[in-house]
Amino acid sequence: MATGATADSGDLTVELNKFEPGETGGCQAFFLFRNEAGKSFEGFEMSLAILDSQGVIDRLLSIDAAPLPIERTTLKLFAIPEIACTDISEILLHDITTCKPQNEAQLDCFSFLKLNSKTTTKLVK
Repeated sequence: MATGATADSGDLTVELNKFEPGETGGCQAFFLFRNEAGKSFEGFEMSLAILDSQGVIDRLLSIDAAPLPIERTTLKLFAIPEIACTDISEILLHDITTCKPQNEAQLDCFSFLKLNSKTTTKLVK
């Protein structure tokens, strides 16, 4: 990843907006991606650690949220299999495996990435 590279103007916010039970079990997580970073992203993948109600890592989940258009809020729905929504105590952003602005080199997005949760489950770096 490039070092010292930052977004042009603002933040890229990832918000855990809500949970719903999955149709076949598990949990559906609704994420909002608010791109105020001054550039569109053609690649944005995260590795998340899902912690159970005891605070123990239940699983790692890789999610691909791309594309993320400039100055837009994008809704993405991800399935978290084999765990009830009420059994998820925390989601840890373990790694950003891809953060690639359109027509640019890969960035280290941690410096301008903000996390938020509208649920009782914490979303943390």
